[in-house]
Amino acid sequence: MKGWNGRILRIDLSKGKVTHQEFDAEFAAKFVGGRGFAAKILWDETKPGVPPLSPDNLLIMAAGPLTGLALPSSGKMVIAAKSPLTGGYGDGNLGSLAAVHLRRAGFDAIVVSGVAHSPRYISIVDESVQVEDAKDFWGMGAFETESILKRKHGKTVGVLTIGQGGENLVRYASVVSQEGRSGGRPGMGAVMGSKKLKAVVVEGNKEIPVADGSAIREIGAEGYKNIVSNPNYSFFMRQGTMATVEWSQTASILPAYNFRESVFDKADAIGGESAEKIKVAQKGCPNCNMICGGIIEDHENNRSELDYENVVMLGSNIGLSDLKQIAHLNRMADDYGLDTISLGNTIGFAMEASEKRLVQERLEWGSYEDAVRLIDEIVHGKNLGTLLAKGTKATADEIGHGSEKWAMNVKGLEMSAYNCHSAPGMALGLSTSSIGAHHKESWVVGWEINFDRHSYDSQKAAKVIEHQRIRGGIMECLVTCKFPYADMGLTVPYYVRLFEAATGIKLSIDDINALGDRIYSLIRAFWVREYGPRWNRTLDYPPARWFEEAPQKGPERGVKLDRQGYDRLLNNYYEMRGWDHNGVPLSSTLRQQGLADVAQTIGSMQRIG
Repeated sequence: MKGWNGRILRIDLSKGKVTHQEFDAEFAAKFVGGRGFAAKILWDETKPGVPPLSPDNLLIMAAGPLTGLALPSSGKMVIAAKSPLTGGYGDGNLGSLAAVHLRRAGFDAIVVSGVAHSPRYISIVDESVQVEDAKDFWGMGAFETESILKRKHGKTVGVLTIGQGGENLVRYASVVSQEGRSGGRPGMGAVMGSKKLKAVVVEGNKEIPVADGSAIREIGAEGYKNIVSNPNYSFFMRQGTMATVEWSQTASILPAYNFRESVFDKADAIGGESAEKIKVAQKGCPNCNMICGGIIEDHENNRSELDYENVVMLGSNIGLSDLKQIAHLNRMADDYGLDTISLGNTIGFAMEASEKRLVQERLEWGSYEDAVRLIDEIVHGKNLGTLLAKGTKATADEIGHGSEKWAMNVKGLEMSAYNCHSAPGMALGLSTSSIGAHHKESWVVGWEINFDRHSYDSQKAAKVIEHQRIRGGIMECLVTCKFPYADMGLTVPYYVRLFEAATGIKLSIDDINALGDRIYSLIRAFWVREYGPRWNRTLDYPPARWFEEAPQKGPERGVKLDRQGYDRLLNNYYEMRGWDHNGVPLSSTLRQQGLADVAQTIGSMQRIG
């Protein structure tokens, strides 16, 4: 079997037991890697209803058959578990040297179970795996932890770690690497913290097995060349994702004041042009030649990495327009190990709740000092932070008074930085994402605005599925970054060629679509199994604010989503996916996708219900 090492590293922290598990070619071809491996392992090996922060939940770190190879943006892995924020499937895509080293160490995935009796970290050097004492690291931020571990194990090793957010079980704590690379929005850092696992250090020195090494080198070099020759390359290298601020402002989808508005009066101050003027460096993931992370000196004279999502959610969404202050909030989040999207939503929600006198704390829109204090309180479980650490859904459930209508989340995961009051297709994509309200799997808003922005045409459902198959399916299983495909013109056939060179397996477009559909149905089945009788189609709806409140500023002022139109669009989506009226995969669909065991479980639940 080429393209895969064929081995999964399993570590039971309760027993201190380390084992190697081999997988066969059928498993590899059917689920490919990354998200595919993670979803299948979670389905097979976690008991229904397992508490996400219990020893019985699994923490999975999975690479794919392209991870670590000499090709564009291949330094990626998926980190997954049952989510403590949503109660459903959770994962995140993380760029890190740890992904490359994992493959070179001879493994395709790590599965961590149990809980250590005291803080531990895992050290992997090829075949040698040690569970080491981490008591001295507990309480440290992610940056200091990684720095010390690199001094101990070597500056070129890969390190995954959590900050105090993960240790203290903040429900949207993430896993951090390389001082700013962060993944696992739905609380993967909290799952890691619940296991008292502070870090994973990986060093691999082996060759990654491939079917045709010369073809990999040739196709990889072709991809790197095509990227730098793309007309958009030089601009992307200057601004990265930050140019999206100006684009979103013009398109009237920029979140401001907890998604109450879709334009921000001071957007120019936090956009790509402003960031470019004060950029001092840039940083990217391993094997990347389209480096997206622009670095500036922040308000506290530290270096902080900026991108669109963290700047908007910690900027315009809370009414803050000082880019250096925003950068420091972002650095705090990265060092504490908090997801910046959920954090910005949570702070925005708290500021609106304060404005409406639903909480005792007096918070002001745009107050940097209030935001700094809230972040510290969230991490350390103080005052209002104790509640906010659970996310916007749990907070709204507790404070009531209709606040659930403007708690900007889907299934408990906070909304990405797109205000879709007048973009129903993008609203559908966010709401049907496999992990909750996340943007990466179906960024259809650019197409939608050019197509027919305000319509509820069934083509929008088809476009969402097309994006999910590619971005959330094949890309998350291979595992590679989406930017070369989305922004620099590398095509799906290009990745098909790479996959064949790595594995010797040739995929057709139908095969790619089938893979994407299989992964989405499997993940949806996991949600249905975990939610049981609570599952219904309203869980695929965006927040009520988009239906009931129209922005008062900008070119799209006065426009809001239509419930009947969205309902039709969601029906179109379900029908195209082969799911029923409540978004549950039909047994016939699951069997056709090679998921007969899943069909049996879901079918039994439906009969009982």
